[in-house]
Amino acid sequence: MQLRSDNFQHGKPVPPQFAFARPAKPVALSDNRSPHLAWKDAPAGTQSFVLTCIDNDVPSKPDDVNQEGRVVPPDLPRVEFVHWLMANIPLECGELAEGACSDEITPRGKQQPYGPPDSVQGVNSYTDWFKGDVQMQGTYRGYDGPCPPWNDSLVHHYHFRIYALDVPSLPLKPGFSLEELRAAMSGHVLSEAVLTGTYSLNPNVPA
Repeated sequence: MQLRSDNFQHGKPVPPQFAFARPAKPVALSDNRSPHLAWKDAPAGTQSFVLTCIDNDVPSKPDDVNQEGRVVPPDLPRVEFVHWLMANIPLECGELAEGACSDEITPRGKQQPYGPPDSVQGVNSYTDWFKGDVQMQGTYRGYDGPCPPWNDSLVHHYHFRIYALDVPSLPLKPGFSLEELRAAMSGHVLSEAVLTGTYSLNPNVPA
């Protein structure tokens, strides 16, 4: 399989309009548009697709995150941060236009994010990130873009993955988790492709 975007190339920076935040002093909210994605060459027997976007460079401890005068060290263990989960994408769908699934930041999260007919979208990690924030806390579904710590010493990598499945749908409800998706997909993946974009909000760490 192949996965590409008109908005960025594999291993290259994701443009700021597809991020949750853009560089400022130190940061500002951005356009949060979902990027264009297109895939092809699914194997015979494919009946549906799953799309994910995960950053696996997120600091495992928040002690230094976004703290003035401090830097998130490069040797700190890193964990996953989910930016997008979408399942039950119909076989006839092979492309998502720029901004088709997100074109703004939605405080408290999108409750019914746009997607292909019959598709279902899960929660992303902003649901946990904004807990306790009176203005932003809520259940975040669908796509919400990059917002790495502005004082992180590492560039973050955003892995967009498309999976070809041998079933027409997975038994998932809106707001499913990454763990639920992985369990449902187990044994049904025929092929997959990845497109990785980079992003940083630290002016001393070019993406």
